[in-house]
Amino acid sequence: MSETLQAAITLGWREWLALPALGIARIKAKVDTGARSSALHVAGLARLPGQRLRFSVVPQRHLPRPCWCEAEQIDERWVTDAGGHRELRPFIRTLVQLHGEAWPIELSLTARDAMRYRMLLGRSALGPQHRIDPSASFLAGPSRNAPLLRSDR
Repeated sequence: MSETLQAAITLGWREWLALPALGIARIKAKVDTGARSSALHVAGLARLPGQRLRFSVVPQRHLPRPCWCEAEQIDERWVTDAGGHRELRPFIRTLVQLHGEAWPIELSLTARDAMRYRMLLGRSALGPQHRIDPSASFLAGPSRNAPLLRSDR
């Protein structure tokens, strides 16, 4: 057996994960292998000098205050959603933390007000070690009782 093979990590169709570089300690995400890219619900998106973006994230609808984040825009791409609507979206690169591991992913920033989940984790963010059990939920990631935002921000 090759040493480069990683042990399989089984994820459910929805998971709690963290975006530590953005100060988000816990956000519920839909794991969607039918979506190529990942998406994060943002509001108040502003372009700063250079390629910097400033935006607010509300990890759950009931959270009383937003988390203000800044990140470098790495690209802008046309994305077609499940309803067939095309939108030009900014993309950032950030760390995702799930199942005790962290790795960089590309994330599009968009309004997901009408969507049930504030984040979509698409197949390009998943590696060959990830297996999805569509009948299961919340198999990995931070506890649902963990704080939503990091206290040091």
